[in-house]
Amino acid sequence: MFVDTAKVTIRAGKGGDGVVSFRHEIYVDKGGPDGGDGGKGGDIVFVATESENTLINFRYKPELKAAPGGAGAKRNKHGRSGSDLRVKVPVGTIVRRDGEVIADLTVNGQEHVVAQGGRGGFGNAHFKSSVRQTPRIAELGAPGEEFEAELELKLLADVGLVGFPNAGKSTFLSVVSNARPEIADYAFTTLTPNLGVADIDDGSLLIADIPGLIEGASEGKGLGDAFLRHVERTAVLLHLIDAYTDDIGEAYRTIRNELANYDADLVSRPEIIALTKIEGLDQEIIDMQIAAVREVAGDSAQVFAISSAAHTHLTDVLRALREQVVAVRSAAVVESSESTDGLPVIGVDARKQLEHWEVTRQDDTFLVTGAKIERFAVQTNYDQYESVNRLRDIMKKLGITHEIIRQGGVSESLIRIGNSHEFTLVEQ
Repeated sequence: MFVDTAKVTIRAGKGGDGVVSFRHEIYVDKGGPDGGDGGKGGDIVFVATESENTLINFRYKPELKAAPGGAGAKRNKHGRSGSDLRVKVPVGTIVRRDGEVIADLTVNGQEHVVAQGGRGGFGNAHFKSSVRQTPRIAELGAPGEEFEAELELKLLADVGLVGFPNAGKSTFLSVVSNARPEIADYAFTTLTPNLGVADIDDGSLLIADIPGLIEGASEGKGLGDAFLRHVERTAVLLHLIDAYTDDIGEAYRTIRNELANYDADLVSRPEIIALTKIEGLDQEIIDMQIAAVREVAGDSAQVFAISSAAHTHLTDVLRALREQVVAVRSAAVVESSESTDGLPVIGVDARKQLEHWEVTRQDDTFLVTGAKIERFAVQTNYDQYESVNRLRDIMKKLGITHEIIRQGGVSESLIRIGNSHEFTLVEQ
């Protein structure tokens, strides 16, 4: 079953907790802190592979969860790191988080970490200093990233076949390639996109056949909007038209309009036109139909008359397609190279952004938000008063405590950082 969209819950591994521990050795009256750090939680890594061509697996596995990190142990033993979860996805898969693209896997073997595992918490050995000889502080492991991911598959092909239902697209693909799509003498035989590799001279072409389009396809009629995504990334379009069509120019214009309505860039894509099923037509009729197409498409349009059943002029079409594909791919490489040459690199001051915070008063509670302070809060063990006091010290250093007092905060005021526990401004 071909599935090109899916939603999946992503849960990277939680970091392991740090521990509070002190050495207990014979003849050593007061051993120092030796609590080890927790291990890092596992990442979730998507890996593009050509062996997959559908997102069907994600319909049956709607949750992806990586392993948590192990807790630290005494004698400064570090917790084990959680195993990464490596997930195979088809080449051409786009991953979105809250509508924003976070990964676009377009090359076989390409990998992308879509969710980071949480950092392991520090054990109390980490907090020993000249003024704090016996720290009873240990951090909790940070949670891994968790969100609902939207997956979309857009087939990556050299050539995209477009045209009305029953225009001969599937027959063409079955004859020139290794694909075996369903073929029948009625419209809408093809219900899912098909891929095939066509060998030509010393090269090959990856060709995508999408279900036939009808007027209104760009608005969803005949599921056209769902299928058109699969020609977005093709280098060249092969527009197939049944040579027996009464108004062949209007048929051509209709499909072009649907492409433009879906994505204006598609109509500027290199195109080759092929009139199909010519095996029963006189040459005079064929010439008339070609002329009718050129009246709409323009005199410079490349128009071929072919018969997949009789294998007529198929090689000519494939050679023309390969020539266009090579030209498009070469131009894309040059453009990519030129776009990165001599341009200044503009970046955001990541440190300032990380340390930014805000305080909002809600009755007698002060809500604190900010990436850095929330990171400390989520790893604070609120059952350990020393850990909470450490969080209070961090708030002072960042200027948060001063802002709370400026807004009317007092020692017993409740503080909540992000979604963490509530605690008082000053230890009670």
